[in-house]
This record gives sequence, structure tokens and C-alpha cells, in this order.
Amino acid sequence: MRERFILLLTGLAALVFCPLHLQAADRFADVTVSTLPLAEGLFVLTGAGGNIGVSVGADGTLIIDDQYAPMAGRIEAALTALGGERPRLVLNTHQHQDHVGGNAEFGRSGVIIAHDNVRARLLAVQGLPASALPLVTYTDTVTIHFNGEELALIHLPEGHTDGDTMVWFKNANVLHMGDQLFNGAFPYIDLNSGGTLDGYVANLRRVVSDMPGDITVIPGHGPVADIPAVARCLQVIEDTRQLVIRALAAGKDEGEIAEDLASYAAWGQGFISIERWIAIIKRDQAQRGSL
Repeated sequence: MRERFILLLTGLAALVFCPLHLQAADRFADVTVSTLPLAEGLFVLTGAGGNIGVSVGADGTLIIDDQYAPMAGRIEAALTALGGERPRLVLNTHQHQDHVGGNAEFGRSGVIIAHDNVRARLLAVQGLPASALPLVTYTDTVTIHFNGEELALIHLPEGHTDGDTMVWFKNANVLHMGDQLFNGAFPYIDLNSGGTLDGYVANLRRVVSDMPGDITVIPGHGPVADIPAVARCLQVIEDTRQLVIRALAAGKDEGEIAEDLASYAAWGQGFISIERWIAIIKRDQAQRGSL
């Protein structure tokens, strides 16, 4: 009887723990990396996580972000197919794991560059290997000359996080915005990592006003965009924020507010549903002392 009981416990443990382990292992099993050319030697890779910018040329390979850790092998294979090598330079747009998960692998042979706050936040992650940390950091702007390009790394303060970087390929007229742009979707504002809605809006306004009108824009998530698409995202953010603020002032609950935003249902994609977007606005307002 005792042996049967032990076998039963063992079976229950397998049911509880094995599916979680397999789920973690299989989450990326069917993910493929796709390549979109933008200009000579300049590409976008999509897979699982944030969009990756790639420059391949005489100076070597440069990537912007590197998705989740299990994707590193597939990303390297995609770079090889483009005629590239392991990245010589890795630029991090911010510290979230769907953008920097591959740092530990690619940082073993390449130099990681990011904003000061990205390194500070990654240092606080327990168990993170030294190879995952940026070796070069900056405060406001820094310029990189690579593969015949002039790349401007520009800090976007207090937006998605407090360490966001956009990368401007000046010759190719391409801008990688990281998660400072979710093209066609409500954005995630990481209020626990120094992000603010006011800052996010200000950063989008800056891009719309300061960047060339014909620039190609790589968002952190979503399809490749242009300045009108950035302006549309900005307009939706501002409009929905005002709708939520007015509804809260009128005493409406979150269910009623969601009904008010029904015409924006298509913008509630994936991680950021309409309900989560309302919660972000509500919490942002509370942190500003406006509620």
C-alpha cells in the first residue's frame, strides 16, 4: 500500500511539474526567424520578442536587440544566411527580456551597448551572467560608425522605461524605435521601470517632429512603419487617454470605460488588452497625483 502511495505521489508530481517544464521548453519550439530587407546590408528579423535590426557589412555584424534567450541559435543562423557572422556589436533598446534575452550568448563574443539605466537595471537581475551586461553605456546620445553607416543612439527619457534608446541609421534613413513604438497596438508603459505616459507621448511627438518625413521606422513590435503610422499611434494614445480620464472623472468603472473604448478594440492586441491599457492609464494618473 505504501509503495502504491509513493507511486501515486510520483505520478502527481510528474503531472504538476513536467508540463510546466515542457511548456517552458516548447514555448519557442515552433518559432521561426523571418528576414525583411530594408536597404543594402540592413534587415529586420522577426521571431519571438522584439523586432531585431541587423547591419551586415565589411565591419562585421551589428544587431539591435536579441529577443529571448532560447532564440539565440536561430538568430545566429539567420545572420549566417545573410552573410553575417556572430554580432560584433549588440545594441539594446531597453532591458526587457524579450529584447535582451540573447545578451548572455552574444555578449560572449560581442560588445553590448545601451543606456546607463539599462546596465543598472540588468545588474539588479539575480543570476544574470556578466556576458549579458552592456560593456559600453551612454547618457544622452552616442554615435557609432559601422559598415559605412552613421548610427545615432538617442535616449528617449521616461517613456516605455527610463532607459529607452532609438537607433537612427542616418545614411539608410531607417529608425529603430524599440518599444517606444508598438505599431498598431496599445503600448506597454513599464511604470515600475521609470516609464511614464507623458514621457511616452513626448517621445513620439519628438520622433514625428524631428525625424525625416520619409524615414522607415522599425517598431519594437508590429510591422515596419513610417512617420504617418507613428503619428497615428500617438493620436490613438492621446485620444484614449483623454477618454479614460474623462470616464474616471465621471465615476465610471473599468467595464464601462472599456465599452467607451470599443471602437479601439483592434488596438488591444496580445499582452496589452483594452482592460490592461485602461489600468496603465489609471495607474499613471494615480502616480501623477491626478486621481
